Amino acid sequence: MFDFRPVGYVIGLLVAMLGATMVFPMFVDIVEGNGHWGAFFISAVITSLTGGLVALSCHNRRGEGLSLQQTFLLTTSVWLALPIFGALPFVLGATEARAVDAVFEAMSGLTTTGSTVFSGLDDMPRGMLLWRGLLQWLGGIGIIVVAMVFLPELRVGGMQIFRSEGFDTFGKILPRATEISSRISVIYVSLTVACALAYVITGMTAFDAVVHAMTTIATGGFANYDASFGAFSVGTEYVAVIFMMLAALPFVRFVQLTAGTARPLLQDSQIRVFLMTIAVIVIMLTFWQVLSRGLGSEAGFRKVLFNTTSIVTGTGYASADYMQWGGFPVSVLFFAGLIGGCAGSTACSIKIFRYQLLFAAIKSQIRKLQHPSGVFAPTYQGRKIDDDVLSSVMSFFVFFTVTLGALSVLLGLTGLDFTTALSGAAAALANIGPGLGDIIGPAGNFSTLNDSAKWILVIGMLIGRLELLAVYVLFTVQFWRA
Repeated sequence: MFDFRPVGYVIGLLVAMLGATMVFPMFVDIVEGNGHWGAFFISAVITSLTGGLVALSCHNRRGEGLSLQQTFLLTTSVWLALPIFGALPFVLGATEARAVDAVFEAMSGLTTTGSTVFSGLDDMPRGMLLWRGLLQWLGGIGIIVVAMVFLPELRVGGMQIFRSEGFDTFGKILPRATEISSRISVIYVSLTVACALAYVITGMTAFDAVVHAMTTIATGGFANYDASFGAFSVGTEYVAVIFMMLAALPFVRFVQLTAGTARPLLQDSQIRVFLMTIAVIVIMLTFWQVLSRGLGSEAGFRKVLFNTTSIVTGTGYASADYMQWGGFPVSVLFFAGLIGGCAGSTACSIKIFRYQLLFAAIKSQIRKLQHPSGVFAPTYQGRKIDDDVLSSVMSFFVFFTVTLGALSVLLGLTGLDFTTALSGAAAALANIGPGLGDIIGPAGNFSTLNDSAKWILVIGMLIGRLELLAVYVLFTVQFWRA
C-alpha cells in the first residue's frame, strides 16, 4: 500500500517554514505603521500550525528515504500546498483579493512566473510587496533544488543527464538534498546580497533594492511598481541584466567555482550557447530598430538588451512596452521566451540543454541518411547521449507542444482572443511572466481575465514549473500500482 507519511512529513515542514517567513512582512507593516500586520500574523499562525500538525502526524516515518513514487508525489504536492497557504495574506490583507486572484498571485510567485493580477503596486503596503518578493525568492531556491536533486532522479525531460554532475541521489534523496541545498543556499544568498547592494549603488532605495534583488535572482519578475523597471534609472537596468544572466546559469557551476574549479564554468556548452543566444537576439533586434525605426541610441540598445534578457531568462521584468516595436520584434521575443536558461538555474521554459540534445539528434539522423552504412551517435559535451535521455527529451517536446495547444484552446473557450490565449498559455507553461497584446502584455496584467482563465493559467504554471512529466505521471494507473 502506498505510504503517504514520508511525503506528508516533508510537506508539513515546508508549510510550517513558509508560515515562519510571514513574520518578516508582518514586522515591515508594524514598522510602517500599517494596520495590515494582523493579516500576516493570522496567516502565519494558520500556516505554521497546520504544517506543524501534519509533520507531527507523519513524524514516525521521517527517517526513511523516499521511494521513486513518493518523490514524484512530493515534487508536485509541494507546489500545490505552498501556493494555497501563500495566498492567505493576500486574502486577509490590504489587497482583499478573491481566492482565485490570491492563489494565482501565490502560484505565480512560487513558480517564479511573474504574471500578476494586482495593479496599483505603487500604493500597495510594503508588507505585501515584500511578501510577493519573498514568495519568488523562496520559489527560486526551491526550483534549483528540485532541478538538481529530484528531476534528474525522476528521469524527467532528459534531466537524468545531469546526474553525472556529482549529485547522484538514488536511494537517499532527502539526505542528499539537504547537503546540496545547504551549499547552493550560500551561493543563492550571496548573489541576492550582491544584487541588492548593486541596486542601492545605482539609486534604488534599500527596500526596493532588497525586493528586486530577490525577484531578480529568482528570475521571477515581480516588481514594486506598475511600470516595472521603467521606474528606475539607467544603471539599474544594466545591473539587472548582469544578475538575470547569472541567475540563469547552472548553480552547480558556482558551487564548483567556489571550490576552486573554474574549468567547468568556462567549458560548459550550455552557458556558451545561452550567452550566444542572447547576443544574437540583441544584435538582431538592435539592427531592426536602426533600420526600420532609425533608433540607434544607447537607450534603444539598452531597452533591447534588458527586455530580451528578461524574456529569455523568464524573469518577466519590462522597461518598455515592446508591443510598440513592431511585428518582427514581438514575434522574436515570443519565441525567445520558449528558449529559457540553463538547467539547474532559477530560469524557466524549455531550457538550452534540451535544444542542444534535440539538434544533436537531428544532426546524427541527417548523417545517417547521408551515410546509411555509418554509425553516428549523438553527443553532448563530448559524451554519448543515452537512448533513454533522447527519448525523454523528445517526449518533453511533444508534451510541451500538446500542452501549449490544449491550454490555448481552453483559454480560447473562456472567451479570450487568439493572441491573449496563445501568449497567456505560453507565459504560464514556460513561466515567462507577461504575455502579448493589450490585455496581458508588458503594459498590462492578468487582472481582467475571467476566473476560468485564471484557474487554467494556475494549472499551466504548476505543470510548466515541474517540467510537465513529473505532473502527468501522477495521472497514470501504473504509477499508483507500482
